[in-house]
Amino acid sequence: MLILKIIFAIFFIYAGIIHFIKPSFFKHFIPNGLPKLTINYIVGIIEFSLGIGLFFPQAVSYTAYGILILLILFLPIHVWDATKERPAIGSKIFAYIRIPLQFLLMYGAYLIYQDSLLII
Repeated sequence: MLILKIIFAIFFIYAGIIHFIKPSFFKHFIPNGLPKLTINYIVGIIEFSLGIGLFFPQAVSYTAYGILILLILFLPIHVWDATKERPAIGSKIFAYIRIPLQFLLMYGAYLIYQDSLLII
């Protein structure tokens, strides 16, 4: 489980940083009419914080639960993206692959959460 935690931590820290380095990449994921840059930075801070949280044993259960909630909240965005004529994620194929990948990430977060409950 340690390896899964490290992979998730690196992934979420990296994703959080990318929100600040390349905010334009994420603007097409955020529906029009919303403050795109503000939402992008907030999500970046959340992702970065959740990634860091996985390195603190006393916070892992809360962090994994937070990651799971975040991934659930992002699922409709990925479905919406896959239905667009030009998905923000790139090709239609990758947009459709992203949906089951989201479920795989949710399962990983769930496993980390369950494992953290055994430690408490």
